[in-house]
Amino acid sequence: MLNQINIQYQSSLLDVIQQSRVEFEQEAKLAMAVKLFEMKKLSSGMAAQLIGMDRVSFLLNLHHFGVAMINLEEDELLADIENA
Repeated sequence: MLNQINIQYQSSLLDVIQQSRVEFEQEAKLAMAVKLFEMKKLSSGMAAQLIGMDRVSFLLNLHHFGVAMINLEEDELLADIENA
């Protein structure tokens, strides 16, 4: 079963941010997926799938939002290095 989110916005918003409807809606979906990834609610693969993007493209777009591809705590990183 698929669920859907609808967000209403004034068309004047598009003029303010100087984007087309398609550009704004794609960026809004990406921003939501990036935030869920940053909050560790979704993996990068799940976040990419949520918005219909491949994982590599999703990861390459993270820097536009100031989010690191790898977001590990120091102890997690040390454990990964130890287990490598």
